[in-house]
Amino acid sequence: MISVDSLSIEFNATPLFQDVSFVVNKKDRIALVGKNGAGKSTMLKILAGQQLPTTGTVSVPRDCTIGYLPQVMRLADERTVRQEAELAFAHIQDLKDELARLQQELADRTDYDSPDYQKLIDRFTRENDRFTLMGGDNYQGELERTLQGLGFERRDFDRPTAEFSGGWRMRVELAKLLLMSPDVLLLDEPTNHLDIESIQWLEQFLATRANAVILVSHDRAFLNNVTTRTIEISCGRIYDYKVKYDEFVRLRQERREQQLRAYENQQKQIEDTEAFIERFRYKATKAVQVQSRIKQLEKLERVEVDEEDTSALRLKFTCSSRSGNYPVICEDVRKAYGDHVVFDHVNLTINRGEKVAFVGRNGEGKSTLVKCIMGQIADYTGRLTLGHNVQIGYFAQNQAQLLDESQTVFDTIDRVAVGDIRLKIRDILGAFMFGGEASDKPVRVLSGGERTRLAMIRLLLQPVNFLILDEPTNHLDMRSKDVLKEAIASFEGTVILVSHDRDFLDGLVTKVYEFGGGRVKEHIGGIYDFLRAKNAALEADRLDALFQSAPKKSAVDAPVQEAVSQGNLDWQAQKELNRRIKKLEKQIAECEASVEETDAAIAILEKQMATPEGAADVSLYERHARFKKQQDETMELWEQASEELEKLRGKK
Repeated sequence: MISVDSLSIEFNATPLFQDVSFVVNKKDRIALVGKNGAGKSTMLKILAGQQLPTTGTVSVPRDCTIGYLPQVMRLADERTVRQEAELAFAHIQDLKDELARLQQELADRTDYDSPDYQKLIDRFTRENDRFTLMGGDNYQGELERTLQGLGFERRDFDRPTAEFSGGWRMRVELAKLLLMSPDVLLLDEPTNHLDIESIQWLEQFLATRANAVILVSHDRAFLNNVTTRTIEISCGRIYDYKVKYDEFVRLRQERREQQLRAYENQQKQIEDTEAFIERFRYKATKAVQVQSRIKQLEKLERVEVDEEDTSALRLKFTCSSRSGNYPVICEDVRKAYGDHVVFDHVNLTINRGEKVAFVGRNGEGKSTLVKCIMGQIADYTGRLTLGHNVQIGYFAQNQAQLLDESQTVFDTIDRVAVGDIRLKIRDILGAFMFGGEASDKPVRVLSGGERTRLAMIRLLLQPVNFLILDEPTNHLDMRSKDVLKEAIASFEGTVILVSHDRDFLDGLVTKVYEFGGGRVKEHIGGIYDFLRAKNAALEADRLDALFQSAPKKSAVDAPVQEAVSQGNLDWQAQKELNRRIKKLEKQIAECEASVEETDAAIAILEKQMATPEGAADVSLYERHARFKKQQDETMELWEQASEELEKLRGKK
């Protein structure tokens, strides 16, 4: 679909990558990876046709369509959410207008027998068939499903996009791209503004319904669930692996070890050659051999080793004095804005040393409850108590805006660093992509992502015993996230994490608080324990709905019974008998399918009931009893229908 041949690009005579070639095939799912500054976003811009390479070509078939979602884009705010999303179907609307014009022309003309009129009919028929194949007027259902999958409620569809934050407007742009169904999707950090449910929906969409996909992301779980091919940009070249990200990491390590061995062997060869040249440089009898070795060195293609930060930096939070046993206790906490209730009856207790996650769709109240804990919101009802000697370190989503723009990066950190950590300031800055001259940059020239990382470092070095981090990983690359995750894991204090990054939360939190529908529900266990339980509950709800239409008991048709008992099988009775046999066969099949579904539901519930939190959930036992009763009734109906079917077949 797309062929990249001998591609090179330079910035200020410095090559970013050189002589790059690869092909994007139909249904490829490609992760484009590499360290920050390697050229990933630049590569996407070149593939999208928004930037020209220094040399080389990008060949795209004429009928191939490309959709591109950049990290930052200029957004229009002149329409509602629905109207903006409908732009994805502008071609359908154009065709609809054309059909209306053709239809009007057919109605106005009277030369029914002329060749031109027949041509007009043929054209209308052809265009109408194309309109039907494209979905015609049925695209609204797909539009609504996509918007809901990305987190919008139906009541949001007719709201102006200007009322939404930048993150929500980016979701509208993503929805438009998905609805356009381009041949190639180029996505640059598409999960930055999505919650867990929306990320999972997008994973499913890209894995099953999209055409070719090339994406840049620092979300490991997202990459592993979507992609099947990994292209790494390193040392100005690319390395193409036909595997998902985790497998690529393993293969990359093996490749680097091979490179190191090859590099060491080559360095030994170079040393030996240089020693020979130096030893016999001034001997006339060896002049030919010396010149030959010199030319050999000049022509030698030097082995390069992939860039890898081998520093053993282990960042550690400074935990201040010990807090009370219960840093946060909420009792019937309620917060509303006018008639809109954000949450109600919130009851939770966070123990000292716990690391918990706040998850849920955007707008469900996670950041609002955090602000209540911080004292930034005071007009809530109920009781919220902070424990003894709690010292909070808070990273808000707008934390980057609070930095002093007159300071340099180094000075910003130097002001808060204390003790031995001051000796490692440049190492710490390097781990968060502020190495070398970047540490001397003024804060005012930093990008939004750079400011976010700097604000995070500043917080990490402050002595606290309770950390509250609101979306801390949005602008961090994988290595920086690993450094942060390790620091949080070793922190002896209490932590609340508001995050949608499953890989980051995995193994870090031991309790999950789910925000949704005005309630906050506690789940014991890690993030994947929570997701499995949630998926099981959704499946059980689906089965509940299914059982509403389960097979019901029905009496044997009296006329057939009578005809069979009397043996009076005339033609009409035979016809009625065959109809009844087919009906019973269908009923038996429905019963068997229902039993199978019920068995699956019961197995899911019994697995949930075996957990500590499930054992205390009365609703699970009630649902289990209901499913058991449903199963018994269905089996009884199956037995009756089977006996009757056997009797009828014996009378044929």
